[in-house]
Amino acid sequence: MNNELHQQFVRDMLTESFEGLDRFDQDILQLEKGGVPDETLHTIFRVVHTLKGTAGCLGFTRIQRLAHAGENVLDRLREHQLAPSTALAGVLLRLSDGLRAHLTSIDATGREADADHGALIAELDRIHQPSTSVPEPAAAPRPAIFPEASVPAEIPVATAEPAGWGLFDPLPEASFPAPSNATAASESSETPPAFASTATTATAAPASSSSVRVDTGHLDRLMNLVGELVLARNQLMQVAQSRTARPETVAEVSQRLNRITTELQEGVMKTRMQPIGNVWSKLPRIVRDIAVGLGKQVRLETIGSETELDRTIVEAIRDPLTHIIRNSIDHGIESPEVRVQAGKPAEGTLLMRAFHEGGRVNIEIVDDGAGINLHKVRQRALERALLSADDAARLSERELIALIFAPGFSTAEKVSDVSGRGVGMDVVRTNIEKIGGSVDVQTTAGEGTTLRIKIPLTLAIVPALIVRSGAERFAIPQVSLVELVRLEGEAATRAIEQVYGAPVFRLRGQLLPLVFLHAELKLVSKPALADVVHIVVLQSDSRQFGLVVDAICDTEEIVVKPLGKHLMGLPMFAGATIMGDGRVALILDVPGLAQHARLLGENRERAASRQAAGADDASERSQLLLFSLGGRERLAMDLDQAARLEEFSRDRIEFTAGREAVQYRGRILPLVRVGRHLPGAHASAATGDEKIQVIVYEKGGHAVGLVVDRICDIIEEVVDLQPGSATPGIAGSAIVQGRITDLVDVAYLLNAAGVSTTRAA
Repeated sequence: MNNELHQQFVRDMLTESFEGLDRFDQDILQLEKGGVPDETLHTIFRVVHTLKGTAGCLGFTRIQRLAHAGENVLDRLREHQLAPSTALAGVLLRLSDGLRAHLTSIDATGREADADHGALIAELDRIHQPSTSVPEPAAAPRPAIFPEASVPAEIPVATAEPAGWGLFDPLPEASFPAPSNATAASESSETPPAFASTATTATAAPASSSSVRVDTGHLDRLMNLVGELVLARNQLMQVAQSRTARPETVAEVSQRLNRITTELQEGVMKTRMQPIGNVWSKLPRIVRDIAVGLGKQVRLETIGSETELDRTIVEAIRDPLTHIIRNSIDHGIESPEVRVQAGKPAEGTLLMRAFHEGGRVNIEIVDDGAGINLHKVRQRALERALLSADDAARLSERELIALIFAPGFSTAEKVSDVSGRGVGMDVVRTNIEKIGGSVDVQTTAGEGTTLRIKIPLTLAIVPALIVRSGAERFAIPQVSLVELVRLEGEAATRAIEQVYGAPVFRLRGQLLPLVFLHAELKLVSKPALADVVHIVVLQSDSRQFGLVVDAICDTEEIVVKPLGKHLMGLPMFAGATIMGDGRVALILDVPGLAQHARLLGENRERAASRQAAGADDASERSQLLLFSLGGRERLAMDLDQAARLEEFSRDRIEFTAGREAVQYRGRILPLVRVGRHLPGAHASAATGDEKIQVIVYEKGGHAVGLVVDRICDIIEEVVDLQPGSATPGIAGSAIVQGRITDLVDVAYLLNAAGVSTTRAA
């Protein structure tokens, strides 16, 4: 068999096997509940049997050996010699994870994973032949979600006890290892990790995601349209060559060409559309694993799984939805005992609903848990000095809920290795906004929480408003557009006011911050009329601001083209499009533009709030970000220098120009390990499956990631640097929260690391 044909067979095997294992997981979850028909048992068996045969033919012996052990158990199951149970389902799901880990490794490297799954194979052999002499692992308690069954009790089911997770913080990432690590973990211990399968289920299947299935009838319709397009082209060429063509003929050909193009556009877009159920199909497995691990009872219900989205959107929302589901189960739905005491059913309900509305897709995630404790949110905001007592008392319920999206905000009682940093919902909102979506939360104490996501149908062709600033035209996606304001004459000259040096416009009694597009992009303004001001009111991050442009041109549907690599680091632009006259127009990224204009900075807003309230000590108190390094457990830096707090898995680290870096928001983020450049500090030893904690430092539109051992807290204190305490890398020392704390000199660190923020990162 030649190499090219072998690779084609491998690609076909990966696509079919990933899809088969997805069905396998869903059927096993139904089997766990009992009452599945014999045909389902045969389907489960055929998935593993087919994978075994295909892998054997292609020389993948480890897959063949593992699948053979699973096939023996499934054969007994379909012959009704084994009864379904939670324990048996757990082992079969681990079988799915093991096979998926090998397939993922083949897809990435061309060879099977290094782990041979000896312990899992031995356990499957013991279930197949109970009389075998394989040592029996100790049984763990089974959750009460499912009824007892007659499968041998020695099959283990792992449980885990959560400790100290805060409201809407992410679950411990260490509990969700990558497939290869999950495999290694299962080999090193007789008790499988409670959440080991979740990451595998959520992140695998890259081979299947690179292809899409299209109905042949739809392809036939596209072919017919292409034929009509060819005929219209021929007719148009004849008209162009004819010197006697009448205007009516030209108009007729143009209308026909427009109709065919529109239908062809819609047809091609449909080939990219996928039901959201493709994402939801993996969530029951995630719900099951997390619920079992936390000792909770959760039922997942879905409505509208047939709702279609562009495949790029489907892939973009996969991780945010998974994160929201994890948070809803961990922080929203109570334990069975608490629910019963509150008069609720022991089993919690998690509802996911999707529907089209106003040209967009709405996704709702509803749980019937305890809801968000707004009193706790208010108290934590006061403790962290995010608000004054008067401001906190005036906040509405909606404004309090919005605090959970603030970077660094958390209601965890203390910062631990797994919670308290407040990077959970902030990351979800950021990822949703990247695709032009928005997130809203509503909660009722004791009844539950509803999270609503609104996202566009597609990112390929979007309606946009065309504006002009200077000699250039720009496109603004209409999903961010609120309204247009035109001011003329005397109103134009008096409308723009200055508040603390920032331009604002009073719109219906509310102060609207203004951004002048020509000033942000360093363009020469050329307004069409000197006494006319055009303001485009935009929405970003639940806040509105006005974009002042020279002229508003028109609205039209634009084809989004990605930016070249040399422009990927510009946060103000989301892409480019080619206009009707052949010229290129850049597409403005509304959140990026607002951030570049410093409109979304929490610190700036709080400072302005204090100035408006006449606070005397605004300049005396400083907001600090506390972190630690090996050899230096008490370090701090000005929070204004931290654009964002992030966590990255180590496998995302790459190298460019001999320096560590990660791909971050469409650009390259160079990494600086602070412990290597700060005197007296060193980077702590870490295992390969840990995540690195990064403080994103941003200046002049360029960003650098500062790698630290642990991000501890965000506080507001009066900082009094002690005389003579400055040393290389340390701006000075102060007493913070009763302890001596060194303030890091970030500029020194970057200079020592040879990193400049004056060049593109």
